[in-house]
Amino acid sequence: MFQGVVKRLCFSPNSAVSLLCARHCCRKTHKKLRISEAFSSQLGANVTVQGWVRSARAQKVNVFLHVNDGSSLQSLQVVAGAELNDPLLTFGSAVEVSGILQESPHEKQPLELQADSIRVIGECDPVDFPFKVKKRHGLEYIRQFPHLRCRTNAFSSLLRIRSEATSAIHSYFKDNGFVQIHTPIITSNDCEGAGELFQVEPAGADEHFFSVPAFLTVSGQLHLEATAGAFSKVYTFGPTFRAENSQSRRHLAEFYMVEAEISFTQSMEDLTKVMEDMFRSATEHVLARCVEDVDLFHRHVTPGHRETVDSMLKKSFPVITYTEAVDILTRSSEQFAFPSDWGCDLKTEHEKYLVKHCGNVPVFVTDYPYDLKPFYARDNQDGPRHTAAAVDLLVPGVGELCGGSLREERLSVLRARLEQLGLEDAYSWYLDLRRFGSAPHGGFGLGFERYLQCLLGVDNIKDVIPFPRFSRSCLL
Repeated sequence: MFQGVVKRLCFSPNSAVSLLCARHCCRKTHKKLRISEAFSSQLGANVTVQGWVRSARAQKVNVFLHVNDGSSLQSLQVVAGAELNDPLLTFGSAVEVSGILQESPHEKQPLELQADSIRVIGECDPVDFPFKVKKRHGLEYIRQFPHLRCRTNAFSSLLRIRSEATSAIHSYFKDNGFVQIHTPIITSNDCEGAGELFQVEPAGADEHFFSVPAFLTVSGQLHLEATAGAFSKVYTFGPTFRAENSQSRRHLAEFYMVEAEISFTQSMEDLTKVMEDMFRSATEHVLARCVEDVDLFHRHVTPGHRETVDSMLKKSFPVITYTEAVDILTRSSEQFAFPSDWGCDLKTEHEKYLVKHCGNVPVFVTDYPYDLKPFYARDNQDGPRHTAAAVDLLVPGVGELCGGSLREERLSVLRARLEQLGLEDAYSWYLDLRRFGSAPHGGFGLGFERYLQCLLGVDNIKDVIPFPRFSRSCLL
């Protein structure tokens, strides 16, 4: 009955309700869109966009703005009458603009927004703002402002690429039957055995919070191995920490690792296939989905690097043993700063040389000296040069990208190694994994920031992570 009354009132030509309904129907409604969505919308649509002013130019008749909201590299041009000009419309200010999308007379932009209202939401003093309009700031300069550098074209592109690469890696593992495991950040073990750990205790505590000393994780591998006793394919993707006292362009105290474990395998080829397939899948995905953002880096930040990326995707990744790698380095006329004798760990200079020697494409190096690898690497039980079933993936411009191995599944061999290192009690739980239903397995870890360096050609690892943490750096 009530609905019938309302209906009669609305359609009564002289009723007050009818006049209110008419006014409501005639009022413009603006659909709120992201900038990237506006570029694919129909001309004539009434829309509202919100973002930050990338440029502002006032003339006698019109005001021209470029507004960006981070959804794409391309900014939306806004054209407004001079009556909408505001002294607070400056480079960097946050705004909300409503108007009609119309065809642009300029070839470089498909459309523009004819504004009927502009509201300044957040002011920005262009004098104090460290970035200047129409000035291309280098990565080294913007690195000084970690809290603001996402406002620049280069770093906003980097963050979109990073997001898309993250999605691509998750998609690869999901499509190939891997189960994601959330491994702990607080742990008691030193998976890498290097002792570069951040200890975790409550402020002012006189005793351990846990029953044993606790540290920020350096790797999720050992916990992945535990779950690999119930799932044949597992992976994790999360932050890891190294208390390495270095400020070099290669090191971070906090970074992201992609790690995977595969059960029921005694084949190094099974590991290298997953590494190579994941690298190709993620790279092809990013190149297809982030065309403009990747192009910005390959044209303006690291010109010429696109040819290297294309070459990596066209060619298969060669495989050489550590012994063959040492022979290549020994026969080289290159003057290395570090020794490259058999038994020495390969340094970055050696890794980069090997990549160039193999055609400047990613290369797998296998069967490292046993004593160079952690306790969990499978003993090849060979001689006279004793090696482990370990593998590294070396890539152009970076060196080591992935490190992995077949894991030692033989209980007696693993126990003997832990006893030799004095670690049997600390890793009794790890021995349990071999005592109860153990299966041959292997895995690897990929440094995500190094992957982005390889993809984009960026030299400094601090330029591919939102908020870099390193020795003696200031923390936000």
